[in-house]
Amino acid sequence: MPTKANDPKRKTWLETAADTDFPIQNIPFGVFLTRDDIITIGTRIGDYAIDLGALHQLGYFSEIPLTDDIFLQDSLNDFIADGRKTWRAVRNRISEIFEANNPELRDNADHRDTVIFAMDEIEMQLPVQIGDYTDFYSSKEHATNVGSMFRDPDNALLPNWLHLPVAYHGRSSSIIPSGISVHRPQGQKLPNGADKPIFGPSRQLDFELEMAFITTAANELGQPIPVDQAEEYIFGLVLFNDWSARDIQRWEYMPLGPFLGKNFASSVSCWIVTLDALEPFRTNSPKPDQEVLPYLKYSGKKTFDINLEVSIQPEGKEETVVCKSNFKHLYWNMSQQLAHHTINGCPVNSGDMMGSGTISGPTPDSYGSMLELSWKGSKPVKLNDGSDRKFIEDNDTVIMRGHCEKSGAARIGFGEISTKIKPVFKPKKK
Repeated sequence: MPTKANDPKRKTWLETAADTDFPIQNIPFGVFLTRDDIITIGTRIGDYAIDLGALHQLGYFSEIPLTDDIFLQDSLNDFIADGRKTWRAVRNRISEIFEANNPELRDNADHRDTVIFAMDEIEMQLPVQIGDYTDFYSSKEHATNVGSMFRDPDNALLPNWLHLPVAYHGRSSSIIPSGISVHRPQGQKLPNGADKPIFGPSRQLDFELEMAFITTAANELGQPIPVDQAEEYIFGLVLFNDWSARDIQRWEYMPLGPFLGKNFASSVSCWIVTLDALEPFRTNSPKPDQEVLPYLKYSGKKTFDINLEVSIQPEGKEETVVCKSNFKHLYWNMSQQLAHHTINGCPVNSGDMMGSGTISGPTPDSYGSMLELSWKGSKPVKLNDGSDRKFIEDNDTVIMRGHCEKSGAARIGFGEISTKIKPVFKPKKK
């Protein structure tokens, strides 16, 4: 089935700004609470949320074989499990319904009032129930920077890094949607020069600029996914901020890797942008430094040109853009990540989330974490209000944004992740 929704000439009868992240060519998927306190699956065009549950009940998807309750759920997992043929059919149909010359819904005031909500009338939810979460470490620039700081700069990459997409299994229970605040974590730390740890709040709280892809039910136990078939099992992408407590992590990570320094919170954007919507922005991955094993060799363009940025906003002050990077910088692409994840027979389920790892570019202004931007605190980052930051402070809000843009295609965006850091949690006095 062709992807008709991407036609850059298509217009909508809804009023949208010229620079919106969500033109009719995007049609992302998410979950929200309506003004009537009903949770539904929906999409977004401009500054309007579309209730797909109501649209389905009113008969607008009658020609697509969907279960009656497919959109009347609190997660996208079942819809994602239906597979790419269903995703594409629904997306194409939505683009038809909201196309400028289609009167079906446009001229039915009662149906419009039931289906369409202003964004300030709804409350966004986590879009999927995340059963498993894996975080990769796929930016060569990031891995080189971190290796240079903490090991020999001449041997910054560990011996396995150029041979496989390094990853670890994270904690899905602490993944939260944009808009939810995070308390500063606390734990054990080893001060410089000390031989025993101390306990206290993290003093090196950091963001990590990432994206994450969401999978469908893909394979049975023992069945690898071939690298050139991997995209058939990837529903779409979200922005991802994998918060890190660098001082806690540094003390704990040997020999088994990240734990408390990473599992206290990860923030995601609320709208999942499909690979179909991103199709016009395909581009080449970086050329490998050395030949990879056959199961990681792929054909064609397997990544996307997605502009990314991070801002820090102190409480009551204007925000400062501190990083501008791009998804295309990742050395290991999504297809390679999923192929490697399953080469040992690991099963992947609908709603699983795979983080890209920090996305750093080749220049200092494109580094995707404060650890790199401030170079372990030795080069504080100046903010517009005159203050500076080595790491993230209490009451700072970190904002991540991403979009694709090029001549001959509609701008496709992801919205944002906005997360405020609160002081260490303190129980309320009884």
